[in-house]
Amino acid sequence: MELVDVRRLAALDMHGIAGTRRRQRIIRAEFVLSAICGLGAGIWVALMGATAGWQAFGAWVAGVGVNYAVLVRQTAGLSRPGALAAELAGVDVPRELRRYGLLQFWIAVPLLFAVLVLRRDRARDHPG
Repeated sequence: MELVDVRRLAALDMHGIAGTRRRQRIIRAEFVLSAICGLGAGIWVALMGATAGWQAFGAWVAGVGVNYAVLVRQTAGLSRPGALAAELAGVDVPRELRRYGLLQFWIAVPLLFAVLVLRRDRARDHPG
């Protein structure tokens, strides 16, 4: 079983309780801005940091930015007509929102979402 289903996390975040188009746009914008700012600031701090601590902090921020970039990729696929509804078909959205509300904190683990998506894609492309 996967630690966090990144696509499901993105879908639930985009949908929220009511599933409005406005929320979908806001969440996509949040993910895009977080990816750009996280990567930009993280790389800048890592390169300009005078101490190893600042460099490590910058690398951590950039790694979290990568996680947001992965979420941007997921939302792009979920933005196609019918894709979000198909992803959440048969899902108890309020229950899953509560569950994923806690799981979303895994975004703070640098590069984790990228690793999870790569593993999922590899398993799908090469079953067994």
